[in-house]
Amino acid sequence: MDILKIGRYIQNLRKAAGMTQKELAEKLNISFQAVSKWETGESLPDTGVLLDLCDILNTTADKLLNGGCLAAVERRLMRLEDVVTGFQYLEDIGRLFGEDCTFFTGMIEGINEKMHMDVLTYLKDPMTREVMYAEVLIQGILSGRTVDMDEIEASFQNRHMIETIRRYVAKANGSPE
Repeated sequence: MDILKIGRYIQNLRKAAGMTQKELAEKLNISFQAVSKWETGESLPDTGVLLDLCDILNTTADKLLNGGCLAAVERRLMRLEDVVTGFQYLEDIGRLFGEDCTFFTGMIEGINEKMHMDVLTYLKDPMTREVMYAEVLIQGILSGRTVDMDEIEASFQNRHMIETIRRYVAKANGSPE
């Protein structure tokens, strides 16, 4: 449990609701100092006010205690190795079915149209291949998945891609960029 993340989440919800710490405290019949302590990560809400707090902030206890993430989603780690394997499978389909097979060409045309790129050309160049790995990881982060930044730093050559992924991770965790 990340107490600072929980505090940021409470603060973000309170501000989004247009309330001051004092107004939230009054609704819960507690001191504004208690709300301040939650938001700074000094303490957590007591169980006696937790459900009322969640109702006021329009969230669930599960989501609040996970700092804004659903518990099941938060644990879904996206591994770079799996992304690399996925692209390898994509290439294998062309090799196994034949690059002139309608199934393969239709799949590639669909990707090219959706992504506005030539995926097979990008896969041939190690630098653009890495950019595509980063794009898949970022899409995963945006949909609630997590990545291991140590793995990213150890595997990526492109420092700009590492920093871009780091910014998306920070944003997903509610940290300032």
